[in-house]
Amino acid sequence: MKTPPTVYGLMAEFDDPASVVAAAERAHREGYRCLDAYSPFPIEELTEAMGGEHTRLPLIVLIGGIVGCVGGYALEYWTQVVAYPLNIGGKPFHSWPAFIPVTFECTILVAALSAVLGMLALNGLPQPYHPVFNVPRFALASRNRFFLCVEARDPLFDLERTRRFLETLSPREVSTVAD
Repeated sequence: MKTPPTVYGLMAEFDDPASVVAAAERAHREGYRCLDAYSPFPIEELTEAMGGEHTRLPLIVLIGGIVGCVGGYALEYWTQVVAYPLNIGGKPFHSWPAFIPVTFECTILVAALSAVLGMLALNGLPQPYHPVFNVPRFALASRNRFFLCVEARDPLFDLERTRRFLETLSPREVSTVAD
């Protein structure tokens, strides 16, 4: 059975964090890979249960820090040696110990900015609309309910078979998420 194009996926609602973690583990074991879980607070085990992968954010921050370091040092070098050299007290124009504070600050600044922008980009934010908002009970995700969504783009997704699978996980309710 082919999935209608207007379905984003199926969402199961659970009462407690242990249930959603167990459901995510079982769904991952069964071969579902396009999963997402929603809860009112962070659950560390949930990422592992869904087969979470490593993020590229540390690499983005490292590259940002290196760019900031090189950029800060180049700025100091250019201003002190090339653009406006001043002989102060007989010191050399390229006095690298004096360049360290600016280089350090530029490293931290660009690394922090790349961390924030990288996190926003990797998370797909800002995202004012998401199809899960179409499920009326999803408003409880910020209060006291836990949700597991199997997206229709998953290779194993079949509307009826996936619904039956989610119902075996003992959820409170299984909802169709309209796109």
